[in-house]
Amino acid sequence: MSIRGSQTAGAAEQPAPGGGPQSGIEAVGLRKSFGPLSVLRGVDLEVLPGERVLLVGPNGVGKTTLIKILTTLLRPTAGHARVAGFDSVLEADMVRRSVGLVSHQTFLYGELTVGENLAFYARMYGVEDGDRCRELLSLVGLSKRADKQTRTLSRGMQQRLALARVVLHRPPVLLLDEPDAGLDQQGVTVLDGMLRDAAESDCAILFTSHNLQRGLEMASRVAVLSKGRIVFQAPREQLNAGDFEEAYRRYIGAAS
Repeated sequence: MSIRGSQTAGAAEQPAPGGGPQSGIEAVGLRKSFGPLSVLRGVDLEVLPGERVLLVGPNGVGKTTLIKILTTLLRPTAGHARVAGFDSVLEADMVRRSVGLVSHQTFLYGELTVGENLAFYARMYGVEDGDRCRELLSLVGLSKRADKQTRTLSRGMQQRLALARVVLHRPPVLLLDEPDAGLDQQGVTVLDGMLRDAAESDCAILFTSHNLQRGLEMASRVAVLSKGRIVFQAPREQLNAGDFEEAYRRYIGAAS
């Protein structure tokens, strides 16, 4: 087993090509403090193109903070990050163009219909392929609800629509904070397929989940965050569900 210690999805633009040969995600010595509270204490993490990395850890450990830094919603206190080859602070606009984000907000407009939401984001992203929206609505099982107001959808259906939004412009990096929240089994199957398809297109994917077993099934590598640091990493093929749960509990306990 390999162990290494260590708003604005809505303001999108046409995706930019990566800024260099390493066009995934690279975080080096990331620290983030809010006043006297230190949340991230030196995070080192790399996600290569084509990888699906599951980030897990207890509530409040800094997973969402890390994703917000990588999406330029927060500035790090120290350290640096590159996303799609761009510096998350110095080249924030380029990072935002290159990222697809799912967070605890769907970034959908409740008064717009399902189809109008995707059409709106298509214009924002500069997507001119008229079939792309229809293709994605079919993929997430919402074609028959294209004319329904988004606010009338269930939480799970809204999450599926958010997944369609996030891959609409085929970004080179996906950052997904609990993308399986509220999804039924059909939605989880859709999410799994979308992650695999994106990875096969050399998209670098970092996602979080509170469901260890389900997250492991969708990942190609796992990383555990505890006390502000990455305390464990391993390739998916070296772990089964029991191994992962045991390692998770051991390393969370060791970092306590």
